[in-house]
Amino acid sequence: MSIANLPAIRACRPAWNKGRIVGQKRPLLPKHVWAIRVRLEISGNARDLALFNLAIDSKLRGCDLVRLKVADVYAAGQVKQRASIIQSKTRKPVRFEIAEGTRNSLGSWLDDPMMIGSQHLWPGRFHDRPHISTRQYSRLVRDWVTSIGLEASAYGTHSMRRTKVAQIYRKTGNLRAVQLLLGHTKMDSTVRYLGVELEDALAIAEAVEL
Repeated sequence: MSIANLPAIRACRPAWNKGRIVGQKRPLLPKHVWAIRVRLEISGNARDLALFNLAIDSKLRGCDLVRLKVADVYAAGQVKQRASIIQSKTRKPVRFEIAEGTRNSLGSWLDDPMMIGSQHLWPGRFHDRPHISTRQYSRLVRDWVTSIGLEASAYGTHSMRRTKVAQIYRKTGNLRAVQLLLGHTKMDSTVRYLGVELEDALAIAEAVEL
């Protein structure tokens, strides 16, 4: 056999996910949320604090969160208590609450000189980017979780989306409420998203006495 006919030998590359935690990202626990908030408040980072708080409250996908406009959350000279947007993935509307603490942090951010004349809630730094990218948002989430000693690979932008609904489900067991808050069209999607198992269902059933 001539050398020309020999099979090519390719360098063995390590798997892209070697050493990484893949799959569904963990939601933050309440103690994690407060730890990150305190750090952002101490640092005086108005934008990141507002972004973090609204990410938790809105439960939006990263692609929808970064595209929010000021008018989506602000009207009549104040931050709204509830807001509604059309999801880019499903083209269906979803509503979300804006808690008092989040409204305060948004108010501080909207008063920042960087927000003068901006239509987008999270303006980009370059003229060709009207708002921050999902990649930038992902990097911010990584910085937030590592700042309190969490493993970055275990968390992501979907951690922010899952954090509040995970607590709602844990306290109420109400899957329908979680489905509405996440804007899912199918209950199966909500079940998979929360990672609901038979043990969860049995625990809820055992808590109900008839």
